[in-house]
Amino acid sequence: MPTIIEVNKLAKDYNGHSAVKGISFTVERGEIFGFLGPNGAGKTTTISMLCTLLRPTSGSATVAGYDIIKNRLAVRQSIGLVFQDPSLDERLTALENLKFHGMIYGIPRAERAHRIDEVLELVELSGRRHDLVRTFSGGMKRRLEIARGLMHRPRVLFLDEPTLGLDPQTRHHIWDYINQLRVDEGLTIFLTTHYMDEAEHCARIAIIDNGELIAIDTPEKLKLQVGSDVIVLITDDNARAAAEIQEKFDVEAKEVNGELSLQVEAGEHFMPALIKGLESKVTSMSLRKPTLEDVFLNLTGRKIREEKLEGMDQVRSRVRSKRRQQR
Repeated sequence: MPTIIEVNKLAKDYNGHSAVKGISFTVERGEIFGFLGPNGAGKTTTISMLCTLLRPTSGSATVAGYDIIKNRLAVRQSIGLVFQDPSLDERLTALENLKFHGMIYGIPRAERAHRIDEVLELVELSGRRHDLVRTFSGGMKRRLEIARGLMHRPRVLFLDEPTLGLDPQTRHHIWDYINQLRVDEGLTIFLTTHYMDEAEHCARIAIIDNGELIAIDTPEKLKLQVGSDVIVLITDDNARAAAEIQEKFDVEAKEVNGELSLQVEAGEHFMPALIKGLESKVTSMSLRKPTLEDVFLNLTGRKIREEKLEGMDQVRSRVRSKRRQQR
């Protein structure tokens, strides 16, 4: 497939701190491409540079054939963007929010009305077009934001943590819409997430940590790097048990959040030998197939939910804090 996003040694520094450290990758047209990593990894900073909201410190990138520095307006006309934080005007109706967006993008009035009908139908909000957004649920607001991002028929739709804060059922429904969008609209979808189940929807995943790209491949191939089975156990002395496992079985056991995790072949046969061979008392043990969480643990030595705030997230955190204080 033709390349629609090309990133070459892209970097961003904040006051001497490197939020993104010279990353390079490509995204193919029509692909659902995911950026997977914890808060603080550089996901939001990268997506902000690609959407021309932040100027890179160094490196280059093109989106839909346009340079993100030299052709900022052309890039913006070629993309849709759904922000991590809500950005709708809740004092307006759904229809008014979409009309305003259409006016900003210079969509002619006749086409604008037709397009509003299309996108509202697409996200199943036609019957709520005249309702104030403040009466919408979180999932409905997110669907309306996606509809707004599609108004000007973008070639690439950027979704920054598209289901953050939504309940599992609503997240599932949002993903039904996202997958259908790619088919109906012929979109390339670039999303950031730290939800492992969301990343499974992507054709390819780029795992980013501490501003560096540490792996990029399909979900299936990434999980093959881990091994066939994962055993998770808790003992009365995890440090001693890890040392025993290394010495007796030549298998590394990583401790995260009070649990030991080890990767083995034929786990159902390994477990009885493990229990018999440990002097440490085993209080719980489970066996499962590898997940993307295991991939991240394998690559970084920690779980993805061990989070910290990155540059733009720090700004958002301060804004939310001020809003709470003003209420």
